[in-house]
Amino acid sequence: MTVQPAVEAFLPSTYAKAVPYDLLAHLRREAPVCWIPEPAIGPWREGPGYWAVFKHADVKQVLRSTEDFSSHLGATQLRDFDTPADLAFVQNMMVNMDAPGHARLRKIVAAAFTPRAVRALERAIAERAAALFAEGECDFVEVTADLPVWTLAHVMGFPEQDRRLLYDWASRVIGYQDADHADLSTAEAESLTPMGRRAVALRPRLEPGTNPRSKAALADVFAYAHDLAEAPVDDESLMAAMMKGGLTVEEFENMFSLFAVAGNETVRNGIPGGLLTLLQHPAELARLRDDPSLLDSAIEEMLRFWPPVMHFRRTATRDLTLGGRDIRAGDKVVVYHISANRDPSVFPDPDRFDIARTPNDHVSFGFGPHFCIGAHLARAQMRSIFRELLAWDVELAGSPQRLTSNFQNGLKHLPVRLTRRPSPSRP
Repeated sequence: MTVQPAVEAFLPSTYAKAVPYDLLAHLRREAPVCWIPEPAIGPWREGPGYWAVFKHADVKQVLRSTEDFSSHLGATQLRDFDTPADLAFVQNMMVNMDAPGHARLRKIVAAAFTPRAVRALERAIAERAAALFAEGECDFVEVTADLPVWTLAHVMGFPEQDRRLLYDWASRVIGYQDADHADLSTAEAESLTPMGRRAVALRPRLEPGTNPRSKAALADVFAYAHDLAEAPVDDESLMAAMMKGGLTVEEFENMFSLFAVAGNETVRNGIPGGLLTLLQHPAELARLRDDPSLLDSAIEEMLRFWPPVMHFRRTATRDLTLGGRDIRAGDKVVVYHISANRDPSVFPDPDRFDIARTPNDHVSFGFGPHFCIGAHLARAQMRSIFRELLAWDVELAGSPQRLTSNFQNGLKHLPVRLTRRPSPSRP
């Protein structure tokens, strides 16, 4: 194998079949930092190419070294924005900021995601999770999507009737490379609040290939954000924190879209991915049933084995060397979480799924200043779902169907059959 097939790591079609772990392992050994071209794909134009980073240590170096690898210069998505104005707008998003702006915005919303704040929500999350399942066949992806959407709506202060908008927004922004998600619209207008119906009416119709994260593409999301800002909201909600935080209009719009989209899509993909991993490793599922005290470490191993986000982008601020390769100022540098999490120098027998693995230094929530602010909340949701599933027998009822995306490690469908397990006999 030569380095040339590395372009497969870029192509969204690659991930419609499976994460190419054999290719990633080869590149991690032979070309741990390598140049990958970005050919045109359908309506999406050719990109300039990027440096892909595959080793765990190098990934951490990039994520911690914000003075060398900027989140702001080119933003954090692999695909470049279509215009300088689009880039300038999205640079107001917290995830696309460097110090000191990043720390300022993070401080405004941090209180909603502390371990203490999450503990206050855990009972409600557990009750919601317990109500999701029923005997028979279902699409596990669709059923469990309710929990992250409900949780995020609760945290943000969304009206109950408008929760489905969060599902649709995330699908089309994150899943735009997949034809089934790019134009998804499942919210029924008659069930929405007046501001929800207004948002649906304002949804833009865009030319194929338009970046779904551009300001024009998110016009309905921003309209809803401003309407919600004028409505009464819970003083403890994330929305209230944003309103009180002294954000500019652009910062407010970007903060709202960040949480509305990223806040539910990653958990929505991580939970089905975790279940499929357990079903593919029945001995480990049986081990977890026998010893539920392993649940926390099992969740960390699910996150390592099936990271919901496969990569993130930075931009080099100066000429430098990484992994023996000369990188120029302005070059894209893309870290691959899916590769770092299988690095044998950090994880013994990395392709083995071990629910008791410790230590487990995965980078599925990132690393450094941009470590995922919602990690505690994501773990709480996963704990609630998988604790509840221990009371059920679960088997595949059809073939899983993957999301076509080179960014999100997701499933579109996971047909399963659920059967309630007998309650333990009491002495």
